[in-house]
Amino acid sequence: MAEKYRERAAVRAQEQIAAGIFSMWLEAGEIARAARPGQFISIYSNDSGRLLPRPISICETDPERGLLRIVYRVAGKGTEEFSQAQAGDAFDILGPLGNGFPTERCPQGKKAFLIGGGIGIPPMVELSKSLAGEVQVIAGYRDELFLTEELSANGTLYLATEDGSAGTKGNVLDCIRGNGLSADVIYACGPTPMLRAVKAYAQEQGIECWLSLEERMACGIGACLACVCRSKEIDEHSQVHNKRICKEGPVFRAEDVEL
Repeated sequence: MAEKYRERAAVRAQEQIAAGIFSMWLEAGEIARAARPGQFISIYSNDSGRLLPRPISICETDPERGLLRIVYRVAGKGTEEFSQAQAGDAFDILGPLGNGFPTERCPQGKKAFLIGGGIGIPPMVELSKSLAGEVQVIAGYRDELFLTEELSANGTLYLATEDGSAGTKGNVLDCIRGNGLSADVIYACGPTPMLRAVKAYAQEQGIECWLSLEERMACGIGACLACVCRSKEIDEHSQVHNKRICKEGPVFRAEDVEL
């Protein structure tokens, strides 16, 4: 089992990068050095009335400086609290959690699609830095863009927007087809309808596909079963056709889960 660390992490910097979207750098040396692309942290409120942590994916890390970055959407009181934090404030965090993306599946000579939709885009930043093969990032937005500079730094970036304000008008698959793109392996993170469509596309094309599932998690360590998804295999913990997203996931081979 991979090592997990609980740290009192000071906020190094925070900024709003789009409507309701915030970027926060945290001083968390142990977690930053141990984290792999696609893993997440649980960040705890400083309000004793909010017992459960908020799971947030790791956008990128700077192990040498002991920093990690999260990019998150304000969606409730917990994330609203985080968005008010300033440099020098601190939060208890636990991580790295989850299994992360299998970067070895895209060695030199192979091509990958890194498909992110909405708040599923941030994990693609660290993943883009970690693959030996050719990186093609396909990022889908409703309208306002974020993280485009980071995503284009380590590969070719293709954009899809619902309103057509940037890149291809439509979704990420419209973007792939419209640009005549191909890949040997797919890594994807985003809302369930997008992942369902990506899974179907991968099956049609015969492409290996790995999905990071977005679900609301509570404990973040696999004990509470609040974040299960349907799976083909029987889970040894619950003895039913479920997988715990926070424990066995959040990344799964596409054919191993039902969406």
